[in-house]
Amino acid sequence: MELLEIIRKRYSCRAYQDRAVEPAKLDKLFESARLAPSAKNMQDWRFIAVTDKKIKAQLAATTNKPEVFEKAGLIITACSNSDYVMKCGQSIAPIDVSIALEHICLQATELGLGSCWLGSFDTEKVRIVLGIPKNIAIIELMAIGYSADEPKQQDRQRLENMLCYEKWHF
Repeated sequence: MELLEIIRKRYSCRAYQDRAVEPAKLDKLFESARLAPSAKNMQDWRFIAVTDKKIKAQLAATTNKPEVFEKAGLIITACSNSDYVMKCGQSIAPIDVSIALEHICLQATELGLGSCWLGSFDTEKVRIVLGIPKNIAIIELMAIGYSADEPKQQDRQRLENMLCYEKWHF
């Protein structure tokens, strides 16, 4: 599959088959994250891959849609171990982790898996469920698994509404 086709095919999956993701596919998902770029090559991301049904249910219960996400074959908790701020004023934590997670999303799509970014969760409950230390930033959760739904057509802005060349022309 060509990259642009994978990008077009990726969507936020909100229904999963109650089915495990094979270890070889898990390896490919996390290898794609490992190869992601990061600020100063700090590779500050840390992932907790949850496949155990009991722990997945506890983790899903911290989200706004536990009944959906506990069926996913995998829930990833994506963290950062860095508080580094770049010269531009941006923290690397959410940027680096997001790049790595999007690599995972695209790899999941190529492998025939669905994925969904989960931003609506209770950080402190996640910290307790997974034993994450206070000095580690919990950035995002992500569900991955075999889709039980079909992608819905999403409206996207036209390119000219989001792109200009050389100077701000909006």
